[in-house]
Amino acid sequence: MSDLRDGSAGRATRRRTAQVPRRHTDRPADERPPGGRAAARAASRSSGRGNSRRRVRPTRRGRRALRIAGTCLAFLVLVTAGAGWWFYEHLNGNINSVSLDGKGGSEKADAFGRTPINLLVIGSDGRTSAADCRLGGGCSRTGVQSGNGNADVEMVVHIAADRSNATVMSVPRDTMTNVPACTDPTSKQSTSGYYGQINSALSYGPACQVATIHQLTGIPIDHFVKLDFSGVVSMSDAVGGVDVCVSDNVYDTYSHLKLSKGTHTLKGVGALEFVRSRHGFGDGSDLGRTVSQHLFLGAMIRKFKSAGTLTDPAKVYGLADAATKALTVDDGLGSISKLVGLASDLDKVPSHRITFTTMQTAADPHNRDRVVPGAGARSLFASIANDQSLTAGSGKKSAAPSATARSVTPSRIAVTIENGTTVGGRASELATALTDKGFSQGTTTANAPTTASVTTLTYGTGQEPEAQAAASALGLPSSHLKQGGGTGLTLVIGSDWPSGTSYPAGHGSTGASSPAPADTHAAVSDAHAQTADQPKGCAQVSPYRTVSLNGVSMTPAQAYAAARSQPDSDS
Repeated sequence: MSDLRDGSAGRATRRRTAQVPRRHTDRPADERPPGGRAAARAASRSSGRGNSRRRVRPTRRGRRALRIAGTCLAFLVLVTAGAGWWFYEHLNGNINSVSLDGKGGSEKADAFGRTPINLLVIGSDGRTSAADCRLGGGCSRTGVQSGNGNADVEMVVHIAADRSNATVMSVPRDTMTNVPACTDPTSKQSTSGYYGQINSALSYGPACQVATIHQLTGIPIDHFVKLDFSGVVSMSDAVGGVDVCVSDNVYDTYSHLKLSKGTHTLKGVGALEFVRSRHGFGDGSDLGRTVSQHLFLGAMIRKFKSAGTLTDPAKVYGLADAATKALTVDDGLGSISKLVGLASDLDKVPSHRITFTTMQTAADPHNRDRVVPGAGARSLFASIANDQSLTAGSGKKSAAPSATARSVTPSRIAVTIENGTTVGGRASELATALTDKGFSQGTTTANAPTTASVTTLTYGTGQEPEAQAAASALGLPSSHLKQGGGTGLTLVIGSDWPSGTSYPAGHGSTGASSPAPADTHAAVSDAHAQTADQPKGCAQVSPYRTVSLNGVSMTPAQAYAAARSQPDSDS
């Protein structure tokens, strides 16, 4: 279509359009009526000024090109939308999900209504496919196995309610604990409960493994993700390899990991050999393996966040296809949209605020080859359950939402505290606790008009953020907050809070309140804590004789030197 701002082209188009019915143009010139428009056209042609027809043709070609382009664009949109829908349905069809049936408890919302995420990452040693048999070995006698296998890897991943930090805690597979009564809904295999190695709980289904971790740690776990040997291979390939570093030459003759000292990019089988190696690192036990796995995961997280990985549609689709084929998840994560939401939540956390730890352990008094939770483990469990950041041992709980945080300053919040109990001095005790935490020195105390059975915090119109801030400082559940008709904040202490400056767990109409803050310095002590932004960390090769080659015990470095004909894992 011609642009009307271009005068000559516009007029040419209008004249040409008016002349569409040209019934007499093929008649001889002497038969045409003299004068009129025909004469004018003839005169125009004879004088060399007949450009109207030449102007018409490009316009007609332009219209035709636009119609073709429009048709192609519409077709492309339909095909793309159809392909997108096909990809979505295809990826959804890849996902295998099972129900947790509430076995792991449920996370509690903070004072601002936000909920943390706790999920258990399970690495299975099951040889349940031909691919797993080739990768893991051990199927020469048994063939492809059925069932879930054992949980070689168990990591509790905690994402803070405000998405500002995350913690990844490994639980060594050699930990001894009580496994609760469980039944696998698929295999129907069941147990009435027993004391045993924690990784064996997976034999009774992923929900049983979740329930066992929940019982050991007290951390509510609403989700799980399970992958097997072939899943590790496909995921590492999908991201284009993962960069790892080893402190010395290493050859683990059991996992077959063989690398020279320094940094390497591992894909496929090499990546699997690295995360499976327990004899190559540390003291040759599962404890050393958890540290090297953290290094691997940290490198993978950096790869996910690196430029080009999550912005390249082909890479994203390849990663999504590999992940959905590799993973078994709970039904709360059993769709692409839910998995994308989980990935988005994790992506919000900066790498330097993701802390990797390993549960502190002590030798099992009944079996020196097994471990039990050690000193500091309870503080580590409590920190995660209480949504406390372990980055640099800050011990800070999730902050208020940014919009609220900008408008609420504790030093400007004064609370009237009334003692509704029969215990003297309670109002003064809580007033001191608030002012010590930076709340206004204008906080006052009094006796309530009558005794109260339930603690309440009443706030005036528009003062809910202030009330939430005060409640959070005292560990008071949001269910105890209510809006009143007056102004200001009034806390009436009920008989449900007879002592202490943090509201006791186990009370409240909507469940337990936040527990008292844990000692985060004790939580990270001897927990091998490191953050995901540490690219220079190297897996420490074991200096002990943890491997055997041709029947001779030796260190992993000695085995590397002796196995010259064995190709390296990154070759």
